[in-house]
Amino acid sequence: MASVKQSKKLHVLLMPFFATSHIGPFTDLAFHLAAARPDVVEATVAVTPANASVVRSALARRGPSVAGVAVEVVTYAFPAVDSLPPGVENLSTVADADAWRIDAAAFDEKLLRPAQEGLVRERAPDAIITDMHFFWNADVAADLGVPCVTFYAIGTFPCLAITHLALAGVHNATGSVVTVPGFPSPDIRVPVTELPEFLRSQQIIPRATGDRTVSAQKSCLGLAVNTFFELEHGYCDMYVRNGFVKRTYFVGPLSLPHHRLTHVSEVQLRELALGLEASGKLFLWVVRADTWAPPEGWRERVGDRGMVVTGWAPQTAILAHPAVGAFVTHCGWNSILETISAGVPVLTWPMVVEQFITERFVTEVLAIGERLWPEGAGVRSTRSEEHELIPAEAIAQAVTAFMEPGGGAGAWQGPE
Repeated sequence: MASVKQSKKLHVLLMPFFATSHIGPFTDLAFHLAAARPDVVEATVAVTPANASVVRSALARRGPSVAGVAVEVVTYAFPAVDSLPPGVENLSTVADADAWRIDAAAFDEKLLRPAQEGLVRERAPDAIITDMHFFWNADVAADLGVPCVTFYAIGTFPCLAITHLALAGVHNATGSVVTVPGFPSPDIRVPVTELPEFLRSQQIIPRATGDRTVSAQKSCLGLAVNTFFELEHGYCDMYVRNGFVKRTYFVGPLSLPHHRLTHVSEVQLRELALGLEASGKLFLWVVRADTWAPPEGWRERVGDRGMVVTGWAPQTAILAHPAVGAFVTHCGWNSILETISAGVPVLTWPMVVEQFITERFVTEVLAIGERLWPEGAGVRSTRSEEHELIPAEAIAQAVTAFMEPGGGAGAWQGPE
């Protein structure tokens, strides 16, 4: 405590949500804040105990520390949550059926605020950068007389769409498809089954909590977003014009360690394997399932045409390679930023949370990709039990058509 008080540096405290896809960008932002003015700024990333290793791994991947750069990791207690085993504190480690419990806990002020506020008051920061989930940090910062900035680890487009849909009471939708209100053309239409779970049911995040989240963002100094001006400035401007925030800051693209948030069934992996085989195209496939085994004889039939990597792969470097002609993505925001930066068109295969909304940004607004499964071919859903199996034939057809001369892969010419 004494060392914090005696420090002459500006102390920034960052508090990310319990997902690697949030912790990674927060950690990268902390590093850049400290590295930009190492003699002036020190940054602290506050997480729960089981997530501390995620922060440390992200920092370690940078190699030797830049001289004078100070990024500290501190922890606060994760609350006891029904049906969650001790130590399960990250969306990447929770079972699909229990993922909503972490979301619900993150928005629960009674559960989380005491531990977070206690840490904030102990650290006495000069500024707070908080994830949108922890809306009470705006009040804590105001009470301490320090500025608070909300940080979005994903893009403005999906976040703004979710805000409009939540305020419109989409959980009461009577039809099978909803249109995002307040957006410029083209109309963004999303089947109810493809909406984030917390929008489909108020049992996870009550309307009153959503209203407080919006109110807290209005009271903050501003909104920082993991994006860049050329990509989303129009949607960031909409946030300000609509009165949701006072100002916006473009702080992306920020990097993060790639992780597994989506869980693909063994049956679907088999269909994907057979679809890639039938496409006749060269491919590199990263399988995040250590126990997965391909169909019998598949490796021999595919031969040198396909490479399978189990576990982690250097996605950024792969996308930058000139041999890569297309990228099949679940539409995680970091992957979208990377593929845009690399100039690689995409086949979209969203599965969870905001990924289906981000898909519309990629295919309908930016027009840099196509859906892996055509509209109307089957039910897609953020709930795994509702999502229909995508057959091998459909996968082969989509990949072949996309990669053929005149196909979608040649429709967008990325940066030189």
